Amino acid sequence: MAGRADSTVLAGARVVLPTGTVENGRVIVEGTRIAGSTPEGARTVDLSGHWVVPGFVDMHNHGGGGASFATGTAEDVLTGVRTHRAHGTTTVVASTVTGDMDFLARQAGLLSELVEQGELAGIHFEGPFIAPCRKGAHSEELLRHPDPAEVRKLLDAARGTAKMVTLATELPGGIESVRLLGEHGVIAAVGHTDATYEQTVEAIDAGATVATHLYNAMPPLGHRAPGPIAALLEDERVTVELINDGTHLHPASLELAYRHAGADRVALITDAMDAAGAGDGHYELGPLAVEVKDGVARLVEGGSIAGSTLTLDTAFRRAVTLDGIPVDDVVRSVSATPARLLGLYDRVGSLDPGKDADLVVLDADFALKGVMRRGEWIIEPQPVR
Repeated sequence: MAGRADSTVLAGARVVLPTGTVENGRVIVEGTRIAGSTPEGARTVDLSGHWVVPGFVDMHNHGGGGASFATGTAEDVLTGVRTHRAHGTTTVVASTVTGDMDFLARQAGLLSELVEQGELAGIHFEGPFIAPCRKGAHSEELLRHPDPAEVRKLLDAARGTAKMVTLATELPGGIESVRLLGEHGVIAAVGHTDATYEQTVEAIDAGATVATHLYNAMPPLGHRAPGPIAALLEDERVTVELINDGTHLHPASLELAYRHAGADRVALITDAMDAAGAGDGHYELGPLAVEVKDGVARLVEGGSIAGSTLTLDTAFRRAVTLDGIPVDDVVRSVSATPARLLGLYDRVGSLDPGKDADLVVLDADFALKGVMRRGEWIIEPQPVR
């Protein structure tokens, strides 16, 4: 751990910019921002043999470090945030899980304060407006139809910090809720859904712009009944989330999404629960008991996958080294694409001058070696000697 890197030049690395990778590049940091020119007296750090990429942006994350965003205290939430920052996620949206409406409203109030303090980038409500037959690790008795009045209750509780709501848009009130979210500048995400292809097209036309963890918790792609996957992949208005942990998706499914949608429409997410960064053991996801074994989280009752223990540095490394996705494309999927979608690209998501000095240093094998957030080293890389 180290302090502020007031005037620093990170030199010699492969630097991934929106225009492509620059060999033997430089990133100049002045205070909390990326600078366009070198300040007088700047310290130079030699990062030859490394990569410098923008800080990661996770738009779907339920917790980490043994702490839950969905049910935890403010200190619990900060524990989870710090865990993910240490793995390169410098911008995180806190995701809830299905719960009692009054509890969700109270938790939204707590999370909104942390957004206002700059610790979180927003709130994502996943549930309770989802399909019982595609509930995954959500409590069935607490599910409900997406009544626009109840959706509005959660938005009000979030006090302008809600970024996204996941809905089974085929349920009664679903299309009306999509329109309501659009009117309030909140992303409507199709997920935990049993919708047909036609119903999904209707939701997209009404304003839905995200597929919550594409492929998972929705009908599979069929040749006569293509279902939501085809509708979400084919429409250029939709960004698709992917959980690249080796458990949620087959590599061919990941490749299909990249090939069909492209990196500008793929957002790599963690869907992490509190076990991320905390190891195997027994946990809770909302009101449900979870066992994590060999890094895979499953409900104790029923065995459904219960989020992930993924961190975005692992998702990044896997995408490049195992899945063969080009580095520039992976950078877009973990930084620029989610930042644009969340309306944050003016501040984060790339290494352009004037933006927050949020960046990640990786070695030649794409292992994480350094993390900077707003000019502050969270993990300081060891310079080449």
